[in-house]
Amino acid sequence: MIRREGERMMVSGRVTLATVGSLLESGLDQVRDGVRVVDLAEVAELDSSLIAAVLAWLREARLLNRSLELANPPQGFSTLAQLYGIGDLLPAAERQPR
Repeated sequence: MIRREGERMMVSGRVTLATVGSLLESGLDQVRDGVRVVDLAEVAELDSSLIAAVLAWLREARLLNRSLELANPPQGFSTLAQLYGIGDLLPAAERQPR
């Protein structure tokens, strides 16, 4: 699920192959509408589908000449990003208190 808080897009719940399709499109709409931060603090379950969605959102922001940062990535997300060798490609925002 995605909800918007100002320029922050909050991603929550399960982000897996079974759910990523609708999240991807909703996230792209939010990026086009000016979101600047993707907050992953509320992601409860994930697989590599979340990495793919985030990369698509980053690509869309770049095409629009906008910046997009990631906040509060779950440990599993960071582990997958390092495993795939893309950790340095993911722009991090300041960690928000929970």
